[in-house]
Amino acid sequence: MAWEVVIGLEIHVQLATRSKIFSGASTRFGEAPNTQACAVDLALPGVLPVLNEQAISHALTFGLAIGAELGKRSSFDRKNYFYPDLPKGYQITQFAHPIVGRGAIELVLEDGEQLTVGITRAHLEEDAGKSLHENMHGLTGIDLNRAGTPLLEIVSEPDMRNAKQAVAYFQKIHALVKYLRICDGNLNEGSMRCDANVSIRKPGEKKLGVRTEIKNLNSFRFLEKAINFEIGRQTEVLENGGSLQQATLLYDADKNETRPMRSKETSEDYRYFPDPDLLPVLISQEIIDTLKSRLPELPEARRQRFEKMPGLSSYDAARLSEDPDIADYFEAVVEQSKLTKLSANWVMGELSALLNRLDLPIEKAPVSAQQLGQLVARISDNTISGNIAKQIFEDLANNPNVAVHIDDIIESQNLGQLNDKNALNDIVEQVIDDNPVQAQQYRDGKIKILAYLVGQVMKQSQGKANPKEVSALLLTKLGSL
Repeated sequence: MAWEVVIGLEIHVQLATRSKIFSGASTRFGEAPNTQACAVDLALPGVLPVLNEQAISHALTFGLAIGAELGKRSSFDRKNYFYPDLPKGYQITQFAHPIVGRGAIELVLEDGEQLTVGITRAHLEEDAGKSLHENMHGLTGIDLNRAGTPLLEIVSEPDMRNAKQAVAYFQKIHALVKYLRICDGNLNEGSMRCDANVSIRKPGEKKLGVRTEIKNLNSFRFLEKAINFEIGRQTEVLENGGSLQQATLLYDADKNETRPMRSKETSEDYRYFPDPDLLPVLISQEIIDTLKSRLPELPEARRQRFEKMPGLSSYDAARLSEDPDIADYFEAVVEQSKLTKLSANWVMGELSALLNRLDLPIEKAPVSAQQLGQLVARISDNTISGNIAKQIFEDLANNPNVAVHIDDIIESQNLGQLNDKNALNDIVEQVIDDNPVQAQQYRDGKIKILAYLVGQVMKQSQGKANPKEVSALLLTKLGSL
């Protein structure tokens, strides 16, 4: 039997504030356990929460970016449950009156299909602490550094029908919050994670099937694999005559499987009620207008602008605009080089490979955008060859943070491209004399051998020869076929 898959995501976005949502404790990542938890985070007797205004601004900015309804009057509630990393015994969240209401995200999928994913709501809440199990020798440690960290939980409608659509939606939200500068988007540090609600039903049915929730997925790859495994598991249970139980699951990436965490709670289990320590939040139209005027260029608009740049394909534009830091870097390279396509090739090629190899974000790239722009310009005006450019690029990568102009490197190391026809002619003739077999193979019709001969000339010239001039001379000497 064919089954229809129904997927909804709850994405938790850690807001880029310096302090927590209800206290002045720092949100800085990577500090020693329990060094960033103050009296409010620890829920000591007599303490009261004070709302972080920046968290409100970030949430409203997201709502404006997706054209959502804004809660001009929102309020906070208590979500009651017991867990060791939740000192208060409840989580402060928004239930009845969220700050962001209905909106939508437009997706363009790999096959060109367009999909609209509805946003049910986006509400503010505080994060819990973290349970630690490693090196505890049968015990569990509690780190409360994250307790009280501001989160924006973005709840989608169940509009996705396969794992790839879910991944595309998660990626779109990831790009958007980074563009808005309301989150750093660092998945490895837990700045964004999502819960996937998955169910299946017979095609044509209106009623949703029994859903399971896969918790705390913090990578696009794990999201796709977890959903696909869960689809397979649910299908197997139903087709073997079994029944599904609503449950909360964890995904084990090592075993590529989901496993039960606990039975799935409903809103009644949490006994929500208004938090008596926090007043309702009232948002004026003036605040909304101010935030709207500050909205940056969004990913889709930037992609469309890049597509209009000379030489850039739709693929180039999509890749270069998916991350705001990459887009900024690329535009800085173009500003320096005045060349779009060659700049794009280097950013998507050598630079991307370097960052992957060093496992670095682009903001920590050892080669600055200005230096790469200078390098691209010198390739274009034939000052240096492509091979020499790669050599300079690697030298810069191995000596990061050196503020040196590319022209100074070329001059000091005598790396300028050899364009002198007389000098090139001598080298070409020498290569032909040294490789008579290959030269005759070319004359006999094996035209691919020309690349070998060009390579030999480049080798003898230590990479300085102009490849176009070399090819032209070789064709002349060998007799163009």
